[in-house]
Amino acid sequence: MKKYDQMSDFEMSVLSEIGNVGAGNAATALSHILADRVDMSVPDLRILDVSKMTTLLGGPENEVVGILVNMDKDVRGMMLFLLERRFVCKLIEVLLDEKINDFSEISDMGRSAIMEIGNILAGSYVNAIATMTNLNIELTTPQIAIDMVGAILSYPAAQFGSMGDKLLLIEEDFISSEDTIRSHLLIMPELDSLQTMLESLGVA
Repeated sequence: MKKYDQMSDFEMSVLSEIGNVGAGNAATALSHILADRVDMSVPDLRILDVSKMTTLLGGPENEVVGILVNMDKDVRGMMLFLLERRFVCKLIEVLLDEKINDFSEISDMGRSAIMEIGNILAGSYVNAIATMTNLNIELTTPQIAIDMVGAILSYPAAQFGSMGDKLLLIEEDFISSEDTIRSHLLIMPELDSLQTMLESLGVA
């Protein structure tokens, strides 16, 4: 059974197309939420070591919001959104009319709003996967953590250690009239689920 770093360029391009569709769905959802037109850059799908992912996000001590959603049924695994401070502050300002400058200022209502955004974004990507593969995928309730990058990434690294130290990363820029904010999404299907996805797409 293939690991992430054993996929062919063609298989990677197919997964990138799923990322494209999911990102389009996510951009549409965000534009409704933010009452603004939100465009997106072409998603960049890469396979990275956990250590490189930590560096990409500003080092192990950089604080971010992590939103973890588990996938079940035909595709099992997890999705992890990593949101940086500017993105979170903008969301809370628009959704709750609260101006904050730091994660420590996030209220319980703010945490709930961020979790709901995670739910919507995860649904955007999972719907793309389900539609293109005809597979049944269910999502668990999102879990949110506000912590240092190293601490947040230690959880999926521990859960998926048997699969090697590689992660599938989708990066994209959400572009509104006022700002451009980069999002980071780790999609981690279990290896048998990855195989099922590729077979359903006719590329395995």
